[in-house]
Amino acid sequence: MSKEVPRISEAEWEVMKVFWSKAPATANDVIDVLGDNTDWKPATIKSLINRLLNKKALGFQQAGKTYLYFPLVSEEECLKAESSSFLQRLYGGALKPMLVNFLKQEQLTAEEVEDLKKLLDERKR
Repeated sequence: MSKEVPRISEAEWEVMKVFWSKAPATANDVIDVLGDNTDWKPATIKSLINRLLNKKALGFQQAGKTYLYFPLVSEEECLKAESSSFLQRLYGGALKPMLVNFLKQEQLTAEEVEDLKKLLDERKR
């Protein structure tokens, strides 16, 4: 039985990206990274970390007075869950209409078209 992947908000996703790239990490490590890229206050980032702990997306271990946080779910697991949720919500779970919509809306380079053709050919086999 596969484990339930927690639903992660857009803001929480930014915090998780730090942990996926650098774990274990302290809250201050995350504040340092996100402080440069967002206008979030340290308290906001700590609140997001606590929400992720409550959702069981993060775990921690205590080293003296320092808490080291680490992801309990992989980025791949979260991407798969989000993709599935998106597909279900917007397209009733049907992949073809979503692909057709994206292909009509997006400008693809010749290289991207070739990559897609290769992927489809591999799936056909």
